[in-house]
Amino acid sequence: MITFNRLKYVSFFHSLVYLSLLIVAFGLHNPQPETFILGLSHGLLWIGMSLVCVVAVRLRIIPLRVAVAVAVLGGIGPFFGSVEFIREERRRAAVAH
Repeated sequence: MITFNRLKYVSFFHSLVYLSLLIVAFGLHNPQPETFILGLSHGLLWIGMSLVCVVAVRLRIIPLRVAVAVAVLGGIGPFFGSVEFIREERRRAAVAH
């Protein structure tokens, strides 16, 4: 089942994987197979998140703005998607009060 919170936490995990990839690739001088595994994980997470976010928009679980941040900008840096999830969560909290 797709929920906002599950998508948010997967987005945070994706950002953590990407940050690890950057640290390993640039900070530790590109050791293999660690860089390959983290790079593959980032790519698969980005594809999976993109597909699930398209479905989540259609089900009105997340707004289009969040899905665009994940799907379009997520390949370059998944931090954009994580920030959009935080912004949307704050927006929903403000509307609820």
